[in-house]
Amino acid sequence: MRDDLTPPGLHPLLAARWSPTVFDPAFEVTPAGTELLVEAARWAPSAGNSQPWAFIVARRGDDTHRRLIRHLAPSAGRWAPSASVLVANLAHRWVEGTDWEFSEFAHYDLGQAVAHMTFQAGALGLSVRQFRAFDQAAVAADFAVPGHWEVTSMSAIGRVPADSGPRPPSALSPAPARVRRPVDDLLWTAADPPG
Repeated sequence: MRDDLTPPGLHPLLAARWSPTVFDPAFEVTPAGTELLVEAARWAPSAGNSQPWAFIVARRGDDTHRRLIRHLAPSAGRWAPSASVLVANLAHRWVEGTDWEFSEFAHYDLGQAVAHMTFQAGALGLSVRQFRAFDQAAVAADFAVPGHWEVTSMSAIGRVPADSGPRPPSALSPAPARVRRPVDDLLWTAADPPG
């Protein structure tokens, strides 16, 4: 792996995307901004247009936020509560009352919806950190998530404090550089499969 320079032509929102663990605790995403994030996710592609995703959206200070932060692991509990918005990302895994997959692509499709939300957040001048450091079962129980849905991940969304620099180091990611595998390592060929 190596720290690549941004290639020419890469969209600036993609080039600037990173996962902070520092959020401005005074900044608030407006209700309209929060709705726009969900709207962006709504427009993501999905297998057969099944749209197998749902979101528990919490704005800092509301009751949903208070309920979500109770279930954070200590590692996420150090930084996630200061984000302006927390989102629990749910995948529709099963047909209700059966062991049949609702969509074998549910996780993939949820990932696309969250990526759309992340891109929209960047367009609004916000940063997103996606994470899994929380108690899935406790969130599902607290919010009465039916068994055919799966609480899959969370996203913390907010603004990074202006005085922290473009990519502040943190306890979870002390080196602010973005390290990416070279493109050649991502391309699969029969003669030379990736490592």
